[in-house]
Amino acid sequence: MRYDVFFAGYGGQGVLLAGNLLSYAAIHEGKNVSFFPAYGVEKRGGAAMCTIVFADGDTGSPVVGNPSVSVLLNQLSFDKYAAKVKQGGICIVNSSLVDTKGISLPGVEVILVPMNQIALDMGDVRMVNMVACGAYIEKSGALLKESLVAALKKALPERNHSLIPANVQAMEAGAQAARG
Repeated sequence: MRYDVFFAGYGGQGVLLAGNLLSYAAIHEGKNVSFFPAYGVEKRGGAAMCTIVFADGDTGSPVVGNPSVSVLLNQLSFDKYAAKVKQGGICIVNSSLVDTKGISLPGVEVILVPMNQIALDMGDVRMVNMVACGAYIEKSGALLKESLVAALKKALPERNHSLIPANVQAMEAGAQAARG
């Protein structure tokens, strides 16, 4: 089976960390992975995006024009990339920052998750990326939660390993919110 996911937001939302986490989780499950990060020259506030492709066999190119799943964390990313999700795909949207009113994506399942609000309720807005990862694994079924938990040890610097339980809680909250 082959999966692809496109994450986009602005610098500081942890888009690239989310991509690394999903990549390590897929490797943990014995899959081949292709990870393609891209970001603006600005440190915080600039565009940040990444594509992750993982499969049992060959992954092919990490460049995906029409992703199966997109996780869009801000309005600019939604406006620019939501229409690129392929028919039958899923678009997971941070409804805390994105207004989807008046936008129609025929043939695409749109999942609204108030990611920033969930992260704030947990005490740290920097957890928005973990909330997004939880929503992704819940809706896509592509990876096991246990694999993401194991991958946190590789994706996070050792100095932040004390935050792993909070990250796991944020993923669980994102999954629960995506369930509806």
